[in-house]
Amino acid sequence: MSKSLQTISEFQMNDTSMMGTIGGMDRYDVIVIGAGAAGLMCAGTAATCGRSVLLLDHAEKVGKKILISGGGRSNFTNRSVSAANYLSHNPHFCKSALSRFTAADFITMVEEAGIAYHERDHGQLFCDESARQIVEMLLQPCREHGVKIQLQTTITAVKKNDCFELVTDRGLFHSERVVIATGGLSIPKMGATAFGLKLAEQFGLTIIPPVAGLAPFTFTGREKEALQALAGISVDVAVRCRGKLFREAMLFTHRGLSGPAMLQISSYWQPGDAIEIDLLPEQEITTLLKLKKLSRPLAQLSTVLAELLPKRLVQLLTGGYIEDLRMQQLSDRQIEQLADQLHHWRLKPNGTEGYRTAEVTVGGVDTNELSSKTMESRKVPGLYFIGEVVDVTGHLGGFNFQWAWSSGYTAGLAVADMI
Repeated sequence: MSKSLQTISEFQMNDTSMMGTIGGMDRYDVIVIGAGAAGLMCAGTAATCGRSVLLLDHAEKVGKKILISGGGRSNFTNRSVSAANYLSHNPHFCKSALSRFTAADFITMVEEAGIAYHERDHGQLFCDESARQIVEMLLQPCREHGVKIQLQTTITAVKKNDCFELVTDRGLFHSERVVIATGGLSIPKMGATAFGLKLAEQFGLTIIPPVAGLAPFTFTGREKEALQALAGISVDVAVRCRGKLFREAMLFTHRGLSGPAMLQISSYWQPGDAIEIDLLPEQEITTLLKLKKLSRPLAQLSTVLAELLPKRLVQLLTGGYIEDLRMQQLSDRQIEQLADQLHHWRLKPNGTEGYRTAEVTVGGVDTNELSSKTMESRKVPGLYFIGEVVDVTGHLGGFNFQWAWSSGYTAGLAVADMI
């Protein structure tokens, strides 16, 4: 184990030394609630600017979502980040923070920390070695500038009079400024809670109703049975719903449909919606089949289609009868009907797998309640919301982490009076 990885392991598991007790001092310039991606970035930024910072979390480790992301290698950002990669009731809100701290800025941090990384499809960036390196990088300024990190701490009340008072099972803490970085509701087994949303409501902020995003689809009845027979098959598709289109892989599962294409479109899907799948987005199947009819008249349709799609999928789509026909037996109408089925396969999910497997939460604190420049509440001076708890949700591919870095950095500067 490298020295840096050993350091982070000790930091996360040792409840009596590096994690520390706060001692007699209970007043800080800034208290950040939530030691995930956004909270770590915010705490390190504010402390680097000279502010005393307390970082609280109920979990036993910092950066838990970072550690499991990207199969343990953390898809920490994306080469191409813009407001178009985010869902929000105010699509312009994220622009300020994303421009204040860009993907290029985070990549520079990664490079200066000596972390080797590589690029995958669609501009996704991953660590060559371990996501732990990203957490260690974020912890470094916290250590250097005296951030007090207290884990396994339950907050029972947050009050505001002259300043904020936090009532916890570890004592009372006070601050002029409190940053909420508690994340959304996705993956509850990792400790996700509605704490941040409830706190926002307590202080009178509006909440955009949260739903699971980047989640696999589920089906019932005959559709479920049919799709189960294809479990394990993956195909590249284009999927559409509510005017959005994603072109990526789709995976058949025992419960329904998953894979990047389905996860992406699930963030836009609403109950009752159908999704439309183009199984051959690079082909114009009507023209192709008519040409095959001329060039290979004696070939079976099933043979021709099996060159394009998995056989079991072909059988499902054609109902098990038309694929036995030879190409010369197909009428133009049959070819056009088949092409329509392949290019416009419509399915109506009964739901998604929900927060259990969702990668993000869509919805959260209404952005109209916050300053896009500072992330501060318009109603409650000194109260800030960052990261996934805010109604800004990124596409799959490193965009949600970039929002965490950007919003955390922005709030960190703001609480340090640097904006």
